[in-house]
Amino acid sequence: MGEREGGCCPSMDLMRSEPMQLVQLIIPIESAHLAVSYLGDLGLIQFKDLNAEKSPFQRTYAIQIKRSGEMARKLRFFRDQMSKAGLVAQVRSPGQAIANLDDLEVKLGDLEAELVEINANGEKLQRSYNELAEYKLVLQKAGEFFSSALSSAEARQREYSSNQGREESLEIPLLSEQETTDSSKQVRLGFITGLVPREKSMAFERILFRATRGNVYLKQVVVDEPVVDPVSGDKVEKNVFAVFFSGERAKNKILKICEAFGANRYSFSEDGSKQSQLITEVSGRLSELKTTIDAGLVHRGNLLQTIGEQFEQWNLLVRKEKAIYHTLNMLSMDVTKKCLVAEGWSPIFATKQIQDALHRATHDCNSQVEAIFQMLHTREMPPTYFRTNKFTTAFQEIVDAYGVAKYQEANPGVFTIVTFPFLFAVMFGDWGHGICLLLATLFFIVREKKLSSQKLGDIMEMAFGGRYVIVLMSLFSIYTGLIYNEFFSVPFELFAPSAYVCRDATCSEASTIGLIKGRDTYPFGVDPAWHGSRSELPFLNSLKMKMSILLGVAQMNLGIILSYFNALFFKNSINTWFQFVPQMIFLNSLFGYLSLLIIVKWCTGSQADLYHVMIYMFLSPTDDLGENQLFAGQKTLQMVLLLLALVSVPWMLLPKPFLLKMQHERHQGEAYAPLPDTEESLQSGANHNDGHGHGHEEFEFSEVFVHQLIHTIEFVLGAVSNTASYLRLWALSLAHSELSVVFYEKVLLLAWGYNNIFILIIGIIIFICATVGVLLVMETLSAFLHALRLHWVEFQNKFYEGDGYKFYPFSFFVLDTEEE
Repeated sequence: MGEREGGCCPSMDLMRSEPMQLVQLIIPIESAHLAVSYLGDLGLIQFKDLNAEKSPFQRTYAIQIKRSGEMARKLRFFRDQMSKAGLVAQVRSPGQAIANLDDLEVKLGDLEAELVEINANGEKLQRSYNELAEYKLVLQKAGEFFSSALSSAEARQREYSSNQGREESLEIPLLSEQETTDSSKQVRLGFITGLVPREKSMAFERILFRATRGNVYLKQVVVDEPVVDPVSGDKVEKNVFAVFFSGERAKNKILKICEAFGANRYSFSEDGSKQSQLITEVSGRLSELKTTIDAGLVHRGNLLQTIGEQFEQWNLLVRKEKAIYHTLNMLSMDVTKKCLVAEGWSPIFATKQIQDALHRATHDCNSQVEAIFQMLHTREMPPTYFRTNKFTTAFQEIVDAYGVAKYQEANPGVFTIVTFPFLFAVMFGDWGHGICLLLATLFFIVREKKLSSQKLGDIMEMAFGGRYVIVLMSLFSIYTGLIYNEFFSVPFELFAPSAYVCRDATCSEASTIGLIKGRDTYPFGVDPAWHGSRSELPFLNSLKMKMSILLGVAQMNLGIILSYFNALFFKNSINTWFQFVPQMIFLNSLFGYLSLLIIVKWCTGSQADLYHVMIYMFLSPTDDLGENQLFAGQKTLQMVLLLLALVSVPWMLLPKPFLLKMQHERHQGEAYAPLPDTEESLQSGANHNDGHGHGHEEFEFSEVFVHQLIHTIEFVLGAVSNTASYLRLWALSLAHSELSVVFYEKVLLLAWGYNNIFILIIGIIIFICATVGVLLVMETLSAFLHALRLHWVEFQNKFYEGDGYKFYPFSFFVLDTEEE
């Protein structure tokens, strides 16, 4: 939810959501805009839509919203143009702000028209420049065709003339006569020159050949550098071509083929002097266009720079105005057409601030009529609002991801702040890995201000948002790692020497055989002598499994106790006596008793088999326990607890539906009673959330009974399955520990044993990559998800309904931090 700082608000209380009130505001039209603006700055009222039956176009301020939308479109256009030019909008400064929306609308229109004109002129000039650049290439390359062909023809003519002078033949006069007689019938070949994309050149040549049945001559030359295409504006590799043909039909076919292949055609003169003259003219025009384009780009850059200096101010102003008019459209017009009526939810502590904002708006507008603020009485469920800070926000979001708390029910987020990172650490217990996680998170916290203003990737954004959760997770991981005595799976004698010493010189470090207790018990955590011994896995498995059960039963008991506080707060005695009491009896008769046996066994050092005790508690409760007896009177206690567990099931199932039916019949005549005051009505609305009958609702006894039956079966079976589910703490802890051992022994120690520096470096690199990738990333995510499941399912289902809805106040703070 929102963050509140300073002395304006009461102290933060996360246990229950803020008391809310439904308020009505009657605001004169002349001060409505400014009043909504001040309320948006305050951000403590959630308006209700009183015009839900009207379409957006039928509302009072539809024209103003359309104007704001048009201005927002122009600002988006400016932002796109600035991003293309590589410019960034500057952080807004308090000076030179345009406060009048009409002036801003005119200014944005002028700037858009000017920028559109500059872009259009620039595109035309750039297209002309690209066309002339291509034309110059055609003149140069095609000129080479004709000059080489002309020189070749002249050489052949000279050779022919020399041969003609030396040799005489009877055919010579005939040929001369033929040349003289056929000169009028000679056919001149036409030609077309241009550029074609290189990737299409082969297909272009084949199509030309097929379409003209081979009656063309095509010459192509590769252009070394990519050419900017005048049409698309992209750089394309092209070939200069010249097609020689005969006849008008062939020309038409060639023109169509050129058009189909996107070949740009350019005129060309056979005269060499004209070619050189054209090249000179084209080069001159290119230099002129280049100068003009550069000047246009400088002018465009200066204009965008000017826009960028005030872009953020204009953008925020337009978005604020749009939000204000959206809110004003949710207000209804009174019958006199002189006032707007608003309804909305606000925290009770915000009453004075809202009244001050309305009074300030009236004073600033010089209005003669003061706005009216009054509270409404309702049975409607209010929204849920927790005032959080940057530390508690992430924990609250973990809870809200499951479901938003019902109005003023107990908030699991208070306990999640401690229990979530602790259960994570139970699965992730290694103080070496915890330190790595802590150092990575401290980077986020140290650079918090800088990173909060930057756009991060999706994964980095999530990690940064949960930085304080990860800090606590790492601190608890260091704590549990010290208890497990594991630093990257290596044990250390941190607090004292090991309590075990060798009995004689033959004692091996790899086995506890021969070890005797020669010193005081190791003061904190697991004795380092256990690590590497043959008894390590049985000992740690027993320890972690029993510890998981103890933690699970404790957290489930906490959930049931919170259900009692909910019933007490909402004055629901039925839930207290017929839900809380039997649930506590059932859970603790079985698994509370198991937890007691675990503690007694640890304290006494007994060899009793707890599996046998729990199984035969159900199968043969009257049999003697024999060697599995832990204390006197255990058999009698077990029979009493089993009887209580059996009694608690019908206790949960039967009385509540009948009592709810009696309660409904007793209150049926009170449907039209006068409404109580606000707080009582809200409490009543929250109290009747069970859905078993309000004033006019039909009471279906069969539906209520089936619902209670499902709830009872779910709790009874869930008590067993939820307790077993906490064994994931043991399983994940074991997996993490064993993976650490594998990476340490099979990678690092193995590489060290080769006595080769290169193998050692490779081994260290592999160890670091495996530790970071598997243990610090994948295992962290895995333990996080399992801790999340334990909170959502095993803990919260004991008391948390989570069927409320969030308090979303009208606030400009959200506009300032979110993209439109």
